[in-house]
Amino acid sequence: MFVDIAKIKVKAGNGGDGAVAFHREKYVAAGGPDGGDGGKGGDIIFRVDKSLSTLADFRYKKKYIARNGEMGGGKRCTGKSADDLIVRVPRGTLVKDANTGRLIADVSTDKDYVIAKGGKGGLGNARFATSTRQTPKFAKPGALGESLICSSS
Repeated sequence: MFVDIAKIKVKAGNGGDGAVAFHREKYVAAGGPDGGDGGKGGDIIFRVDKSLSTLADFRYKKKYIARNGEMGGGKRCTGKSADDLIVRVPRGTLVKDANTGRLIADVSTDKDYVIAKGGKGGLGNARFATSTRQTPKFAKPGALGESLICSSS
């Protein structure tokens, strides 16, 4: 069956939250802030697949959701960034925003097209330490990933 129009939902991953942690060690009374940053969320990438000729695969799978970045850890450990989600489409696919009709990408070359960007990871409490605020008890949350409904033709 030949399918030339499809409507799908794509959601990039959220960034991981920054960590609130404090350095604790024997014989060290007040070690200070030690929280790491969160990891980046995964992007949604459209890539040309020469073996595809229709959009029939999108008839059965309509949601593509990338993974979220991991939360930061103690000892200033940065959380792991999520892998990007690759969506394979036939050459010449036009990707449009279903709500506005705006053209997002014309997938006609072999380069990758980022359709939705993943969220940036949040900052850990070690980033907020200053000479006047030596033990910050807060961290930044990760940013949300982009989400949209695409129509492909």
